[in-house]
Amino acid sequence: MKKTITILALALAFSVAAPAQSLLGGLLGGNTGSGSSTSSNGTDLLGGILGGLINTVYSAPVSLNGTYTYNGVAISASSSDGNILANMAGTALTSGVEAKADELLAKVGIKPGMGTWVFNAMDNTFTATFFNIPFSGTYKVHDGENTVTLTFGKVLKYLTVTGTLETNLNGASILFTPKNFTNLMKKMTAKAGQSSSALGSIASLAQNYDTFRIGFKLAK
Repeated sequence: MKKTITILALALAFSVAAPAQSLLGGLLGGNTGSGSSTSSNGTDLLGGILGGLINTVYSAPVSLNGTYTYNGVAISASSSDGNILANMAGTALTSGVEAKADELLAKVGIKPGMGTWVFNAMDNTFTATFFNIPFSGTYKVHDGENTVTLTFGKVLKYLTVTGTLETNLNGASILFTPKNFTNLMKKMTAKAGQSSSALGSIASLAQNYDTFRIGFKLAK
């Protein structure tokens, strides 16, 4: 979404560049021809306007406001040790890792489409519903870090977890370290009286990766 807005902003800025320079030339001395001083001043000012547009776009806050459906596991994995397979798994083969994680979660009753997340930007509260149980709390988006902190309420004993946040036109993904994700899932399943034995295998998916994140894929 941010990239789309940025492209539109750039296109708009360049589309008005020529008439703007003529106008600036008039304001700066009435000469838009070969006068280097006027041309330089006009260019500098246009650059400042364009820079301001870009900074405004990129400083716009990320909003999670709305209702989302749990659409399966989201995975982010990468390796810098020269392991070609591991590096590919961070891109082209990520879907295979996600499928394995979905299989593990299905064993404890968590499947795509069976849960919802509702975020309310008015008071920064959220409710995640799994096993027909609402897990409520508050959240805070850290725009500069592309992360979100979730603080659950009494039901999960005020558990706090911070994850990487990725948003797009179709929804969002919240990714955690394997340890934090597994801990959160174990607490949720325990509250629902479900076995969490299969969740321990999620940690094995992180082998051979320098960076491994797992979390929720949310669809609007």
